[in-house]
Amino acid sequence: MRYYLSIVLAISIGIYYLMPKSFAQDQNVDLKGHITISGAWALYPMAVKWAEEFKKIYPNVKIDISAGGAGKGITDALSRSVDLGMVSRDINLVEIQKGIWTVSVAKNAVVATVNADNPVIKDILAKGITKEKLQKIFISGDVKTWGQVVNSDNKNAINVYTRSDACGAAETWAKYLGVKQEDLVGIGVYGDPGVAEAVKKDKFAVGYNNSNFVGAGIMVVPIYPALPARELYLVSYGVPQGKEVRTFLRWVLTDGQKFVPEAGFINVSPKRISEDLQKMGK
Repeated sequence: MRYYLSIVLAISIGIYYLMPKSFAQDQNVDLKGHITISGAWALYPMAVKWAEEFKKIYPNVKIDISAGGAGKGITDALSRSVDLGMVSRDINLVEIQKGIWTVSVAKNAVVATVNADNPVIKDILAKGITKEKLQKIFISGDVKTWGQVVNSDNKNAINVYTRSDACGAAETWAKYLGVKQEDLVGIGVYGDPGVAEAVKKDKFAVGYNNSNFVGAGIMVVPIYPALPARELYLVSYGVPQGKEVRTFLRWVLTDGQKFVPEAGFINVSPKRISEDLQKMGK
């Protein structure tokens, strides 16, 4: 995990220094308003950090943030129940046709996770788990014991955990394995924190998490080939019109990017940020 975070930090620092540095702040500490945000667990910790820092500049803007999965972020944005939805998967054509408008605000990865006290943890970390074996764990169920994973005589059964909610992590994980979320097998658990806690409590567990939810008691499994980083989005129904929402988005895409690496995420490319700033207009 330390190796992964070191790579993330190095990449993000390099990207950050290429970004637009001037955020055209109104310098209007009297800016008032209420911004509501819901959606992907993957982006939730980052959004909370952004809200905290933004309020230091604009203390009269209230920001309410709730997690619940990427599906909720899209649904709430389309129904205009919130100003911004958090989404951790690709936006599909149907959603765009319905009026979804997006900006890419950060990147992270989905990783395979196991308990740190797994009986064959040394072999797992040394050898990793191939994509083919993960398919036989999470789809067909043909690989049932940890001995089958590392080619040993260990008979301990694998306890597989997956997500019970419609979410970007599960969709990304399923896509990597060549299926859809509903094709994944395992014990359904709600939310990233739920899966992380389940894996932490069960030494025979295997699951998958957004990389920023990996903590003590959990190990990231080396997998071959590895999943690429994926973009995380803030979305709305049409181009946001509220001054407080537009100011927040512009800040996130400029000054707010400096908080991305320290939260364990990867910055979006300067080119993409410039494109999204232009999409917002004046």
